[in-house]
Amino acid sequence: MSTQKGMAEWGYELFMERWRERRCGLAREGDAGKGVLPGGFEPCLVTLFRLLASGDVDGAREPVPLWHLRALARTGRLARAAELAFTISDEPKQGEALLALVEEAAGAGDLLGAQALVDSIRVRDCHDRALVALVPAWARAGELARALALAERVRYPHNWGITWALLAKALADTGDFRGALDFADRAVGSASSRVLTLLLDVATAAGDHVRAGDLVDRLEDLARFHGPGGGGHDRAGPRPLTAILVPEVGRGDLDRLDALLRRPGTSPLYPAVMVDVLEAAAETAEADVVLALAERTQTLLDACSPTSWHADDLRTAAALMLARHGHVEWAMAFADAMNAPHRRAGWQAEIVGELARGGDTGRAETLAHAITDRRARARALIAVVEELARRGETDRAQALTRAIPDLWARGHALVPVVEELARRGETERAEALADTIAFRETRDRALFVVAGLAAPSDARRLAARLAALGGWYGITGLLEQLAPQGITAVTDALTACPVTA
Repeated sequence: MSTQKGMAEWGYELFMERWRERRCGLAREGDAGKGVLPGGFEPCLVTLFRLLASGDVDGAREPVPLWHLRALARTGRLARAAELAFTISDEPKQGEALLALVEEAAGAGDLLGAQALVDSIRVRDCHDRALVALVPAWARAGELARALALAERVRYPHNWGITWALLAKALADTGDFRGALDFADRAVGSASSRVLTLLLDVATAAGDHVRAGDLVDRLEDLARFHGPGGGGHDRAGPRPLTAILVPEVGRGDLDRLDALLRRPGTSPLYPAVMVDVLEAAAETAEADVVLALAERTQTLLDACSPTSWHADDLRTAAALMLARHGHVEWAMAFADAMNAPHRRAGWQAEIVGELARGGDTGRAETLAHAITDRRARARALIAVVEELARRGETDRAQALTRAIPDLWARGHALVPVVEELARRGETERAEALADTIAFRETRDRALFVVAGLAAPSDARRLAARLAALGGWYGITGLLEQLAPQGITAVTDALTACPVTA
């Protein structure tokens, strides 16, 4: 199977996951780690992780990677994380690491620790960004004076607009609309689409329709001048026209969309923005709006070059939106008009998946079985199984996996079934089903899900089992949840420091 053909049939994400997990081989038979730590005693779990980590020290790389430092900060070990960050010799990398720790500590509620760390960041841009991150965190915590004091310390002009906009948004989220609008006034001069989008959210939440209208006009002008990406220093966030059109279309208001489509010459309504609108409509729009958008998509396609890659993006988004709402024949017509016939089977699988996610799982199953390409058929059946499991129909979902001939795909399809069983408290059944999965990495992924949802004693037992099978590296998230002190134990093992009680 060629890579291009495989990606077309499986889809990029499934193709890459299949390739990676199949490379790791089949799960071993027999005990499979079940004899490890049968009681789940927490100190033993921590010791197990420390011993595993002590064998992973490699002098050719930094002993504690950034994601591990983040985990330390999230579990209340900010001082230890900062100590290790300061050992990074490259100053820009050190600044980025300290900024990451500030963000993690603030997210974990340690605002005092995060603020104390800010002043130790020597890289000025990272220092500024750390201040920006802390401003809304203090505001949401009810400490407006602290937030304001930090906002005044932001050094670089290109960060001023986003600082005041984030502060305004934080106050609006807490219901302080008067304060939010006051701070929004300080950011209104910014030309960043992200800032203007935040201010539009604030104005809408506060019921200031005049201000909201002005911001919409500015975003539209920004899109016309700069293109679909908008303008300003900060390019994060949605495209300007996306920020305007998605809420309007969600309310069934297509007036602006129609006006943009009617404009002669180069329209500011780039196909990428229409794709954003169609993707949002698949989730939220009413049936009549979906049909109206499909018609307008065809109008836009008629104005595009038929071989443009934008055209296929539009057809894909329209097809998936229609399928989500049950209009399979029209969806297939969009798919059949695409410029890459070799991808047609993959599109059929995507359409079946959207039909299932829209709730018509019976029809989706029938269409999945009718797909002649076996890989695309497996992909479609996986999507139906996932939706059945999400809806709690675990017996039907499990039975359907038997129709998937590809061994890896069958195991992958069982993971959401395992997850739903574990969510319902059927831990023993979920673990037993996970053990039937053929490929080791896929099985371990399923067991990880069970451990994350199980009662503490079962979770610790499963964490120990996973550690024995695959090492500590892949299950740090479980360690944070079950035994936070284990993060410190791993850190000490990696840095060859003695572990203290």
